[in-house]
Amino acid sequence: MNTLDPWFIDNLVCPVDGGALRWEPQTSLLHSATGRVYPVVDGVPVMLPAEVEPTLSGMKASRDCPTNDAPWYLSSVLLSDEEKSGIQQLIKDGSAVDPVATYLVAATNGIGYKHLIGSLKEYPIPEIRLPEGNGKTLLDVGCSWGRWCVASARKGYQPIGMDPSLGAVMAARRVAKALGANARFMVGDARHLPLRDGCIDTSFSYSVLQHLSEEDATQSIRHIGRALRPGGDCLVQMPTKWGLRCLMNQARRKFRRAEGFEVRYWTLADLRKVFREAVGPCEISVDCFFGIGWQPTDLPMMPSHFKLVIHASEALRIASKVLPQLKWVADSVYVSARKGDKA
Repeated sequence: MNTLDPWFIDNLVCPVDGGALRWEPQTSLLHSATGRVYPVVDGVPVMLPAEVEPTLSGMKASRDCPTNDAPWYLSSVLLSDEEKSGIQQLIKDGSAVDPVATYLVAATNGIGYKHLIGSLKEYPIPEIRLPEGNGKTLLDVGCSWGRWCVASARKGYQPIGMDPSLGAVMAARRVAKALGANARFMVGDARHLPLRDGCIDTSFSYSVLQHLSEEDATQSIRHIGRALRPGGDCLVQMPTKWGLRCLMNQARRKFRRAEGFEVRYWTLADLRKVFREAVGPCEISVDCFFGIGWQPTDLPMMPSHFKLVIHASEALRIASKVLPQLKWVADSVYVSARKGDKA
């Protein structure tokens, strides 16, 4: 039976106009005023409006929900045909680690994890830099295979993972279940967040908004602010324009304007401006140096040269608490912002 979590029934709205939706049991969510229909696939609401231009090639496949692609929905996963063939082989072989997560690991965790593609033996679950959740809801924007959903569940939050890829969301649900993390999942577009105002306690995002244009990222941040309850917090990772590794990447593309899914690099001043206007008072702290995605919790699965990079990055991150000037050359930072106590 195709059921839908009551939380979604209470809090999902039309991503186009914010209008109320009606749950049509075992089928879909219906916008009575316009006739827009949002399918629910095995309990996962797919909230992608047909009239919105997708940012990823897999979004159309997610929206169409082809039944012949179930239960893996690989057509919606942003991977090459060769990588999808590798997933299918792991499915046949009965991999202990979710096959989709195994092939998405470098796309989500960073290029330093490329050596683990197709050979992941355990899930790299990071430590989320948030206080204890104590039952608060947490929206993970761009959850992919769900590593931050698991991390936040372990910290006491009630995570809601959202990603534009149905295949990634299904992988996240499988991973969460395998690791005993209680989480909800939906398919959605951060630019058109399908949540009613003020329904989320905390919002988190890592290595996601950097792939959107400045205009689309700003729109997404505004939606995050809108969905937060008064007094709610967000923590969003973003790459910086003047980080040492980020400068190398920009030089490699000759400092031209980013296109498509390429990473956009932000100044700290621009990040402060956008988050203050969209959410509220904000602070910036260092995530890591020498790249994006380094996590100290993943040291055991790294080769020696990457271990040295992670140790050096961590040493500089800790030093940045005393020497805030180091933020200017960090490659990856966190922006934390709090919505005003009054709606």
